[in-house]
Amino acid sequence: MDQLDKFNRRYNFLSKLSAALFYSVAVAVALNFFWTPGHMYSSGITGFAQLINSITERYFPFTLSTSTMYFALNVPLFILGWFKIGHKFTFFTIVAVVAGSFMMHIIRPLSVNWDPLLCAIFGGTINGIGTGFALKNGISTGGIDIIGIVIRKKTGTSYGKFNILVNLLIIAAAGFVFGWTRALYSALTIFINGQVIDAVYTQHKKMQVMIITEHPQAIISGIQSKMHRGITILHDAEGAYAHNEKTVLLTIIDRYDLYDIREIVKNADPYSFMSVSEVEKVYGRFKEQEIV
Repeated sequence: MDQLDKFNRRYNFLSKLSAALFYSVAVAVALNFFWTPGHMYSSGITGFAQLINSITERYFPFTLSTSTMYFALNVPLFILGWFKIGHKFTFFTIVAVVAGSFMMHIIRPLSVNWDPLLCAIFGGTINGIGTGFALKNGISTGGIDIIGIVIRKKTGTSYGKFNILVNLLIIAAAGFVFGWTRALYSALTIFINGQVIDAVYTQHKKMQVMIITEHPQAIISGIQSKMHRGITILHDAEGAYAHNEKTVLLTIIDRYDLYDIREIVKNADPYSFMSVSEVEKVYGRFKEQEIV
């Protein structure tokens, strides 16, 4: 058992580290291959870092690079994450941000004239995949990721929707700096980025599961031991075809748990019936997966 625990800790560490490095490459490629050549702004702290870079480049005798400002703007948010989310989570967030800043610096922008629509689509998609993959592995990419997670824990608001809302300021800034046509493309890449994040990072989505079975106890034991979820039991249900006595089980899970519950139900009662539907909001006592 000690060896297994050691292996799990090592695997978890390597998966988080890999996710941080994958994100750092994704954000650097999105920024320097698509957003910078396309003259558009990214979302969140990356977008603010680009804005500061543009302003200093145009109006000051010195230029603050996007990579430098990306790191500097994240420093106060490291403190927020350390106290409000978790120490291990914040440690890997720092790794992701430092690696991202480094990759932005060493991966140089392309000098190309690609169609801005292409830049918006590919930039938003690549960054969204990198960010979503990082969040799925339990780490943040810094910036409004941290604020979004704190707000989601308090209100249940979708991370992608929050991401889109807070970036209206970025879109306005892009309009003043690059023109309103580029602001439209910035809005498009921010929207795509948010949608891709939500598609990849599914842990925050809640699912209602209804199970109709003749062997409820085995399923209940499996769910409670694997996921620690509450279950509502409806007795005395009846199948219309064979008129057998059935039991209906209702529970709410994270989408992240969907594979596990399917395996539990299949192993306990392969003849059971299970339906799954997405839930917009959950009120009452629902235990979120811990972020440490």
